[in-house]
Amino acid sequence: MKNIKLTTAVLSLTMLFASVSCDKYLDINEDPNNISIDKVTPNELLPVGITSAYAKQSQTLNRFASVVMNSTAGNSLVYGAPFIDDYKPNVSNTFYNDVWDNLFKATANFEKIITFNDPGNQYAQHKAMAKIMKANYIQILTDLYGDMPYSEAFKGQDNLTPKYDKGENIYKASIADIDDAIKSLESGVGNTPSSDIVFRGDTNKWIAFGNTLKLRYLLRMSNVTGDMAAYRDQQLAKLSGADFIDEDVLENPGYSAANDAQQNPFTNFFVYLSSGTRAANYSINVASEHMAIVLNGNSGGDARPVYQKFNGIVDGRSARMFGLVGGKVSGIRQGNLPGQPGVPAAISRFSYGITIGKDSPKTLPTGAIDTQDYVAKASSKSGCIMTKAESEFLQAEAALKYPGLFTAADIHFANGIKASFGFFGVPVATKPEEDLLTIYLAAIGSKPGLGWTGTDTNKLEAIMTQKWIALTGVNPEQSFFDYTRTGFPVTPLATIASNPKPNRLIYPLSEYIGNASNVPSISNADVFSKNQYTPFWARN
Repeated sequence: MKNIKLTTAVLSLTMLFASVSCDKYLDINEDPNNISIDKVTPNELLPVGITSAYAKQSQTLNRFASVVMNSTAGNSLVYGAPFIDDYKPNVSNTFYNDVWDNLFKATANFEKIITFNDPGNQYAQHKAMAKIMKANYIQILTDLYGDMPYSEAFKGQDNLTPKYDKGENIYKASIADIDDAIKSLESGVGNTPSSDIVFRGDTNKWIAFGNTLKLRYLLRMSNVTGDMAAYRDQQLAKLSGADFIDEDVLENPGYSAANDAQQNPFTNFFVYLSSGTRAANYSINVASEHMAIVLNGNSGGDARPVYQKFNGIVDGRSARMFGLVGGKVSGIRQGNLPGQPGVPAAISRFSYGITIGKDSPKTLPTGAIDTQDYVAKASSKSGCIMTKAESEFLQAEAALKYPGLFTAADIHFANGIKASFGFFGVPVATKPEEDLLTIYLAAIGSKPGLGWTGTDTNKLEAIMTQKWIALTGVNPEQSFFDYTRTGFPVTPLATIASNPKPNRLIYPLSEYIGNASNVPSISNADVFSKNQYTPFWARN
């Protein structure tokens, strides 16, 4: 498996030092771009792993999941027929293969921390945090690809062709890593990491994040049977009464607009370069018609059944998520070209709630947006690893499905929506009758599949629908996994689709070249059917 080598840690360090002052994480008299690997300690590697993993999560993985979940579309007004492979979809060993390659490289940094020789336990907390972060990204990888190298992976030159482990075993090993990390953090052993760019050394928050991540793992297994179901239930019982994260899990090594390398990678990919030039994906990545109809409350009266629950309910987050055209979100119907239905003359792109967060750019005396201020705020925005909204929706689902272990499903559901409004920076009004959140919660209250009413299936659909909206442009891959597992939210295919949504991706070309003796041979047909190659939790 030639893409996982010890040298990837050095390469990632070089990338980090291009964006962060080198004396912040290193105090050695050497060129920081030519560091000997044996001098790189967990204190340097921790922010490297976190930052490099988030970079890939925020860029092409975000684009893939946003398109497959019909939140965004390709701008056919400018690009003719964009995202053809996404729309059909044509899944091959080159389809988003950089997601595998780069997330594995980033995860190698966490493994380097975990296996670092530390007889005095100086880096015990670093190792615990690395285990939690490794589990976060290993779950994304195995949810995308199923079985993969794990037990023999990340050994560098000692093993370039690691065997493939079963997804079930990877899940168990990752959950064990989370448990070990929590025990280590609770013990208080080790130095507080000065390079913790997530919680700044707050171990209680790391423990709560670990519990929440473990809950995500276990809920992903909600449909499994047999031994794995027994294991799931046993682990869920241990989480009953645990503390879960109640804030957004953010990382920031010092993002700024000083140069392209120092920007938040999402901004550099989707919004602006540090110079103020639009990023490459700004023009091609726009709102989908599907998302526009949902946020606009089906103002155009689309008769398709999927949109009836949204009738008359304008989402108060809409203007913070996408720019408005004539007071509404305007999107493109996936697969259609100018002159065909669902391709308006003007379209919406990500708005400030996604590109900046709770803030907005300044305006000039002319009323125009201050581009310099916009670039500065978008560039310095923290990267989101997990939102508080997702944590609340996970707890809502846990209480819905396992009421003997978890409680207050309805409260967590409402809190998830509230957290989403807050994340996107929706203004809060002093009068309830004018407050967008209050209005929205009241409007959805009687809508099965959108608000907390109806059967348990209706409520599950509501959780997945609201989570999908909340994670748009942020962590949309989690909604893709939810859809694969539950079938919610109901999401239309592109008009040119010749296949259903994929259940997984195909291993990248790098594996078929560098680890040919171990990598399973996956066909395009295998991607769209339930079989032994489907992630284990999605086979039922």
